[in-house]
Amino acid sequence: MSEPLMHRMHEREAGATDPEQLRQLDAIANAGTMSAAARTVHISQPALSRSLRRLETELGQPLFDRVGRRLEMNEAGRIALEHARQILRDERLMRDALDEAARRTKALRVGTVAPAPLWRLTALIVERFPQTVLTSQMLAEADVEAGIIAGNIDLAVALRTHPLPTVRSTRLMVENLAVALPADHALAGRSAVSAAELDGETFLLLADIGFWRERCDRHLPHAQFVVQEDRGVFEQLTRTSALPYFVTDAPSLSAPASGRVVVPIRDAMAHATFYLLARTEGRQETTDVFDWVSRQ
Repeated sequence: MSEPLMHRMHEREAGATDPEQLRQLDAIANAGTMSAAARTVHISQPALSRSLRRLETELGQPLFDRVGRRLEMNEAGRIALEHARQILRDERLMRDALDEAARRTKALRVGTVAPAPLWRLTALIVERFPQTVLTSQMLAEADVEAGIIAGNIDLAVALRTHPLPTVRSTRLMVENLAVALPADHALAGRSAVSAAELDGETFLLLADIGFWRERCDRHLPHAQFVVQEDRGVFEQLTRTSALPYFVTDAPSLSAPASGRVVVPIRDAMAHATFYLLARTEGRQETTDVFDWVSRQ
């Protein structure tokens, strides 16, 4: 290769000219004629001819010998084509690498009706797919189902399976509610209590407990709730106050404070089975996570 042509090709590799011209040069070589190449790159033949002339001007020498109506690639053209194809290969590799990086880091969107199954799901994902990132939001049951159908969320944690064939469902976990009472509370010696027996008490209650709050309001209509937004403050009050509060058997949750007696709640309102939902034609990452959870 002559020094001027080599210098100009190095300029191309640095991005000094339009990569589309390289694709056009490759198309001409592959198609054999300007008209066929023009169809391949979806431009008119005159536009392709003008683009080729600009490329030759930028590189400082002709790339084709014009024999009558025909174009024959000359030695400079073959050298330029070799380098152009390498540049195009590098561009494809760069785009593939960027796409893979985006695929690995793009977060899966999760909607859940309660926090504990989200922690369970996160633990399972970290075990098998440690690079996966999740974004999550607490939603009402109806919003969770609507979100998964509309594709606004990738995975949903719901209280029931879904009837539509476009939604896959698998059991995720069971959570059972109990009450943590002071040791001297009148109900502390019971093996189990009912919601009716607890109704009228004043409870410490953590905010953002999802559907559990609605169940507490509905089944304990005469109870009072001292709601804490901050988990650290809530946990401090469980150690320093005499107010009852709710605990569950979810393994992610901390143990009750000392001096407390945990009494199960027997009513159906205190028991929940959670299901993981996903669209049948969702992202591959979503399918991989769903299949993994289904096998656990």
